[in-house]
Amino acid sequence: MDIIVKVFGSDPPCAKCKVAHDTAKKVSERIGAGVVVEKHSALSEEGDEYGIMMTPTVVVNDEIVVVGKAPSEKKLEEIIRSKM
Repeated sequence: MDIIVKVFGSDPPCAKCKVAHDTAKKVSERIGAGVVVEKHSALSEEGDEYGIMMTPTVVVNDEIVVVGKAPSEKKLEEIIRSKM
């Protein structure tokens, strides 16, 4: 079963949004197969579904885990591994 990491950011992406997405990509590459990273606009229909109010917002398996800041690699890896 894949772990889906969705990074919601501004469009065009702000500096923190870029860092959040880059961090998610690095962590997914380190963990390996089974982690999928998706990039979404906070103003998209999907952003509305999650009620995104601040960027960046990171969602792991439909659970909002980080709001308004880029997570550290360590913290995001812990969150992802807890969902496996």
